[in-house]
Amino acid sequence: MKKFDILEHTADGKFRAYGKDIEEQFGNALLAMFSFMFKIEDVDSKIKKKVKTTGSDEKALLYNWLEEFLVLLDTDAFIPSRIENIKINKTKDGFKIQGSVLGDSAEKYEHVGSVKAVTYAEMEVTEEYVQVVVDL
Repeated sequence: MKKFDILEHTADGKFRAYGKDIEEQFGNALLAMFSFMFKIEDVDSKIKKKVKTTGSDEKALLYNWLEEFLVLLDTDAFIPSRIENIKINKTKDGFKIQGSVLGDSAEKYEHVGSVKAVTYAEMEVTEEYVQVVVDL
């Protein structure tokens, strides 16, 4: 099964990420987003980051999950390359995601583009895929 497709968009970056479940879709969405910035297939899996965040619904959770990694890129120069284990749980306040992601330092890789922010525009969370538009 393919991990993601990059879709046509007039001004921004748009992708659809697939997986057997929502956890795999969220993991593949992370890789898709970083593919706008780096040749993600070349990134080693030397550094492990444990990440957790919450969201009031599944779209907010996806937004917060992806934003968390943009912050990690800015603060720790971390590029994700492999998702180890992600768990999404429903809570009384919405949803929680936590898991381990492997990657490497951005300083070792050529930057091929830039993602400024995740947007809610055209965002979809379905049983088959998640779709996101990012501001480039």
